[in-house]
Amino acid sequence: MEAALIIFALMVLFAFLGLGAYATVKVVQATKRGVDRTITQARRTVEDTTLRAKSFGQVGVTGALAQLRLDLRTSMRSTQQALHEGVRLDASLRESIALFERLSAHGHELDDELKRLEQDPDRARIAERMPDLRERTAKITQAADSLRWAARDRASRFAQDDMSDLSAQIEMESGALRDWSRESVDHLAAAAAEWDAAQPVHPAQPAQDPQQGQQQAAPREQPQKAALNPAAPAPEYPWQKTRRPESTT
Repeated sequence: MEAALIIFALMVLFAFLGLGAYATVKVVQATKRGVDRTITQARRTVEDTTLRAKSFGQVGVTGALAQLRLDLRTSMRSTQQALHEGVRLDASLRESIALFERLSAHGHELDDELKRLEQDPDRARIAERMPDLRERTAKITQAADSLRWAARDRASRFAQDDMSDLSAQIEMESGALRDWSRESVDHLAAAAAEWDAAQPVHPAQPAQDPQQGQQQAAPREQPQKAALNPAAPAPEYPWQKTRRPESTT
């Protein structure tokens, strides 16, 4: 018996240790994801700030490349945020997100290429490629803008339809409240309850068998009416013996 209790206690202890280790791993993973997310956002902020500084502070190929990268990143990030926020309320946007992920692959490829060109010393060759780079950037940003605005227009239309239905319901309710000729439902219910309480309560009569009812319906024998004059005493004859008084002993 003691061995069984020791084994059971060890099993419980190992179970708690396993749950503790699992919880610790989950907390570490969540913390790592939070740290990675923070680092990524900080890196993006630094890169965007650097690109803005280059686009305004430098001229020529370097400033043009920085402006293309800034336009591309701003458009893609705004579209991603709009789609992921909209899919929470509209599941049909999942297909749009799938299209955006395919578009993102082209956007990342172009952004990496622009980033490499910023470090390339052959400015003349880069200047020759600038029209093609601008065209590619414009196609990707226009596609991203189209998805973003379509999602926003869809959400706005749903909000307008819902507002129209709500306005119609409010108008109907307002009209019902302004109908002074109708009594309140609560007043009618109270009046009906008061009328029911004032009615006399009749005891329920048990159901009768039809044959029994017919038997009861038959005329009853009427009691004989008492005579108007009392009956005369019986005559006494001489041959009759005189009754002796009953002995009380």
